[in-house]
Amino acid sequence: MRKLYAIGIGAGDPEHLTVQAIDRLNRVDVFFVLDKGEEKADLVRLRQEILDRFVTRPHRMVLVADPPRDRTPEDYRAAVADWHAARAAVYERMLLSELPDGSTGAFLVWGDPSLYDSTIALIEAVLARGNVAFEYEVIPGISSISALVARHRTTMNQIGRAVQLTTGRRLAAGWPSGVDDVFVLLDAHTTFDRFASEGLHIYWGAYIGTPDEILLSGPLTPALAAEIRSVRAEARERHGWIMDTYLLRRPAD
Repeated sequence: MRKLYAIGIGAGDPEHLTVQAIDRLNRVDVFFVLDKGEEKADLVRLRQEILDRFVTRPHRMVLVADPPRDRTPEDYRAAVADWHAARAAVYERMLLSELPDGSTGAFLVWGDPSLYDSTIALIEAVLARGNVAFEYEVIPGISSISALVARHRTTMNQIGRAVQLTTGRRLAAGWPSGVDDVFVLLDAHTTFDRFASEGLHIYWGAYIGTPDEILLSGPLTPALAAEIRSVRAEARERHGWIMDTYLLRRPAD
């Protein structure tokens, strides 16, 4: 039987790896990586640095081009479903062609595999196809939101207050009811802009845990919102990609 791991490797700092993750890395014969192209070559390089630092046994890395995704779809959910189906097909081909029976493979997942990541769903989709048999295990990691609040020396929640994780797309519909702390992921349109001057506090970070890390925080005034927009745009232009997240907080009265 083939064995597969989905290993959370943290938000970017190799020292985010847990003892459990390092143990599992050293059981793996083949590491699978979806290559997102030259613009995001840093993501492959960071994975390679982790393997070079922590893996002491012989292993291979298999890179396969990530299927393209429609970034401006009319039907967002349908576009994501199509993209996930294409990715599942790639996963299946990799397992059949690169992972012989009795060997162990792994996907290295940024942050934690359970938080805004499709790896677990894609693995389940491959199993449901029934063309390749394997067992798998999920290894948790330090998430981007855990790293964000740690770097800003704050907490995820206020005492007795509710927390919500959401996307910029959903936040654009309005502040969620009954919630005082909102973590926003996958926001390409700086949705926090519309909440400037509403008495909120923002904790923002990009490339968290990497040498390129950027952190900004403070009362969400129009001036700070403009600064974050400018810094974000310049960083994205310089690197060709950006991974950022932020916490919006309604302070206690």
